[in-house]
Amino acid sequence: MRIARFCCLLLLAASTFTVQAKMVHRTVEWTTDGIPFHSVLVYDDASSAKRPGLVMVPNWYGVNEAAVKKAEVIAGKDYVILLTDMYGASVRPTSNDQAQAAVKPLYGDRALMRQRINVALDQLKAQASNAPLDATKLAAIGFCFGGSAVLDLARSGADVAAVVSFHGGLATDDPSLARHIKARVLAMNGADDRGTMPDAGKFMDEMGMSPAPWEFVVLGHAVHCFTEVGENSPGCRYDAAAAARSYRLMHDWLDHAFAGTP
Repeated sequence: MRIARFCCLLLLAASTFTVQAKMVHRTVEWTTDGIPFHSVLVYDDASSAKRPGLVMVPNWYGVNEAAVKKAEVIAGKDYVILLTDMYGASVRPTSNDQAQAAVKPLYGDRALMRQRINVALDQLKAQASNAPLDATKLAAIGFCFGGSAVLDLARSGADVAAVVSFHGGLATDDPSLARHIKARVLAMNGADDRGTMPDAGKFMDEMGMSPAPWEFVVLGHAVHCFTEVGENSPGCRYDAAAAARSYRLMHDWLDHAFAGTP
């Protein structure tokens, strides 16, 4: 009986290893303004089939183990994801205070934020020669601070099919940039998110100037961080139902954007 149980455990371990072995994590490095950046390309190499590419900007903690795991889940067999370093390789926050210090220069200089996210998009495009990436189908997704970053990518007039923001900051330094938006914009925020929802009205007014399709989805009873597994404070809490709903909306939004359908 013990032998049979041991064999089953070995088979389970081997199966788990096989699944994990299909996920590629490859460091993508570049230097901008003298600052080195280290991002991570994530995709499933079980198939060589070309698939859309996503620039993914994580929450204000930046590129870390939790963000890589999240990228794996989203990438699956559907996307090639560039998990994007927005701070520089030497900045890896491990506390809220450090994360706040890391985002402050970018929120204070939105032109810099737009520059860095556009460089990341160019770096994703450059991976088409060595990853199963369909460079004709590109989009961006972001979480919390990352949501602000991908909305700024859209505002910059970047040639991407779509951007999707999860519980991201909605404010901008220049609402008139919305006139340059080419991407289909989907923003999803919690109804009880006291950090982002005060800007909801101005955001919708801004998006009204966009020539591209857009949607703003408010998830009832959700607060900030609703996709961030493990978060459980009054103002920043994971919500499994809201997370699942938002991911379904993301996939649907991206599918239609890549297909060019309403």
